[in-house]
Amino acid sequence: MKKQSLEKHDNEHFSGRKSVILSDPVVPQKLRNRWKIAVLGAGSWGTALAVHSSLAGHDVRLWARRQLAADAMSRSRKNADYLPRCELPEALLVSADAEACMADADLVISVIPSRFLRSMWDGISYAFPSGAHLISATKGLEDKTGLRMSQVLSEYTNGREASIMALSGPSFAAELVEGHPTAVTLACSNLEAAESVQACLSHGPLRAYRNADIVGVEHGGALKNAIAIATGIADGLGFGTNSRAALITRGLKELTSLAVARGARPDTLMGLAGLGDLVLTCTGSLSRNRHVGIELGKGRSLGEIIDGMQMVAEGVETVLATFHLGRRLKVKMPITNEVYAILQEGKSARAAIEDLMARTLVEE
Repeated sequence: MKKQSLEKHDNEHFSGRKSVILSDPVVPQKLRNRWKIAVLGAGSWGTALAVHSSLAGHDVRLWARRQLAADAMSRSRKNADYLPRCELPEALLVSADAEACMADADLVISVIPSRFLRSMWDGISYAFPSGAHLISATKGLEDKTGLRMSQVLSEYTNGREASIMALSGPSFAAELVEGHPTAVTLACSNLEAAESVQACLSHGPLRAYRNADIVGVEHGGALKNAIAIATGIADGLGFGTNSRAALITRGLKELTSLAVARGARPDTLMGLAGLGDLVLTCTGSLSRNRHVGIELGKGRSLGEIIDGMQMVAEGVETVLATFHLGRRLKVKMPITNEVYAILQEGKSARAAIEDLMARTLVEE
């Protein structure tokens, strides 16, 4: 699917629908104490969180990396590249000035893609207000180090990893801004702080659940992307729902094994940030990682697919980190290993599926 057809799909998804919840929001009494919120990253999810929070009555500022993008969004009141049918609230400020966006913020939400996270924070961390809550809403792992996003952010916030939160779960940006009920997980070892931010974010179509297992929540959000690419490959090869169900189920086993090996609780991976996000990403028509897999299954090259996409498919980067982590920790990850071979070694999609099916027979 080329860039133009992806945009056409985006437009068709929004056409003829109107959000009752978001167009006329009713702000709960407990939210009438306005928060100052800075959202860093003007992609689809960052824009959706900024729109959602602004409509809740909070003072929201959305940071865009490029001045041209910030100016265009401010002028048109739309994010034409990522959410073209979503009207930006008049109260939402869009700026390329990180210092202005984060000034006196009570809450900073980082939604910068994993591959750019470190380089972007190198340039903007000076503006982070020391007393603010910080949420990582990026689903990924750092390629070379295997670090979780909250671990990377802690390097720029005076080692405050224990107080950094992670937001994850089954959440397509386009559906949230349309007002579709959406449930996510907010993870932090400091549950008192998480409870406060949970109340800030939860209103209208978005409901956040607290979880102290940030390791499990972040791994669930990152590792499911490799499985989504695999299910997309099966779809692209023309296989049916038997294949998809098998990949989702065995994929859940893989990501749980690796997450637990890194300190996660197994039950976290059975929740929204694990199973929930896995099912959405492996089956949803708006899934970028599934789209990459479908096109690979049809025989297109990875470079051609990526060049035709407007948005970032985090799974392409995460597969590299996941593959090396699995090897280092001696965790068996046959699905991820085959996706790695397709992406990095040029293995054919059909040969990868055949090799998965021909593995030594074992107990479930």
